Amino acid sequence: MSVPEKYKLKCDISIPERYKHHVLTNAEKPNIPACNVKTIPGDMTERGCAFAGSRGVVGGPIGDCIQIIHSPAGCAWYQWGTRRNLSAVYAWAGQDTLCNDSHNRRRAITTDLQEKDVVFGGMEKLEKTCFEAWRLIPGAAGILIYTTCTSGLIGDDCYSVARRVEKKIGRPVFVIDAPGFSGVSQSTGHHHFNVQFYDQMLEYRKKCPEVCMKKDEMGPYDIAIIGEFNMDWDLVYIKPLFEKLGCRIVSVFTGGERMENLLKIPDVKLNVLHCQRSCTYISKLIKEGFQVPYIDASFFGIEQTASALRGVADFFGSQKMKEKAEQIIEEEIRCITPAIDFYREKLTGKKVGMYVGGPRVWHWQRVMKELGMEVVFSMCTFAHEDDYEKINARSKNGLFVVDNPNEFEIEECLEKFKPDLFLTGLKEKYLCRKLGVPTVNSHSYEKGPYACFRGMVNFARDIYQGVYAPVWKFVNL
Repeated sequence: MSVPEKYKLKCDISIPERYKHHVLTNAEKPNIPACNVKTIPGDMTERGCAFAGSRGVVGGPIGDCIQIIHSPAGCAWYQWGTRRNLSAVYAWAGQDTLCNDSHNRRRAITTDLQEKDVVFGGMEKLEKTCFEAWRLIPGAAGILIYTTCTSGLIGDDCYSVARRVEKKIGRPVFVIDAPGFSGVSQSTGHHHFNVQFYDQMLEYRKKCPEVCMKKDEMGPYDIAIIGEFNMDWDLVYIKPLFEKLGCRIVSVFTGGERMENLLKIPDVKLNVLHCQRSCTYISKLIKEGFQVPYIDASFFGIEQTASALRGVADFFGSQKMKEKAEQIIEEEIRCITPAIDFYREKLTGKKVGMYVGGPRVWHWQRVMKELGMEVVFSMCTFAHEDDYEKINARSKNGLFVVDNPNEFEIEECLEKFKPDLFLTGLKEKYLCRKLGVPTVNSHSYEKGPYACFRGMVNFARDIYQGVYAPVWKFVNL
């Protein structure tokens, strides 16, 4: 369904194919834009590549593994401090151990492929890099090798290298084959990581059954949190809620997690799925392969966090757990109400534009409503049809939605809809601020965590500080 003429962005006149990516929401008959397709030539997309999705989003938060990028140095820089997926995991730290740090943000390791490697192959260099990294960090729990466009094009057999290295070091060595060209966006990289990690985890569990959880170690309320990347310490708020509920969190896929716990995900009773775009794949695979069910959840805002707690309690069917869930919700709401009431009073009626990867656009619709703010337009980088179905269901009718926006479309929407705030990512915030529009980093946060009840206070505070910052009085456009 095409949008009315008044909504057609002038910047897309030269590439009219872009209009297929624009819709107005309708809850009764959802309007789904063209999505998860190749970027139109000439469109200056804001998307990332498949490698960015595999390493930067899903694999990067694993804290105790050496992560090696089989690429020229340029690709490896992507892993350096781009996302605040923090970790306090010091798996190899001990009384007599000097090495005491995590890897997911402190090190960028690459094979540094050169032209001669492209001609003659880079497998020997990859193997040498693995052993050199292992000598430097001998206590790591394993190695993750990521391919990129260069190593993918020259056809290096990274799996044979991984098997040889794994045999010598006695730790899991997994290969994530997600070169940038292998999909239309970073969403493909999420998918590749999920499937390939699952397959190699299965293989390793068969070879080394001692890594599986023993029956006498299993508890009745063991859960894994799937699709939570510990952005700016989100897990500090998430974990205690479920522990108070009576659950034992065996593993988190993948925020700040240890490899030994990731290998135990199939042994839990329930997977609680937070990011329903990047990690639904592995949840389905574990359900099919191990009969471990999963439930969808969201840890953003009051209503959705409460629903997540109730959903887990309902799954286990324990009356005591259900009563505990209500007690936790009541206590948390009582704790945050004074702060939330203050921010809601200041933010009610303010207009907000949203630009995130995919799920947070529909996760945060309800959070904005809880803060009294009006969403005036939404944009997604890599959303799929099911994401847009949820956006249609949760938004007011007639909300302007853009799939895979480019910088010109962002600028025109800011001028057209005049939001008081733009929830955006790392790159686009500079454009917005030049236009005099306050921003909050919805990609890796400002001063998080933003998850759960108490995280919502941090989120509301950052929005309030952005909207009311005195600097905007001096912007003259």
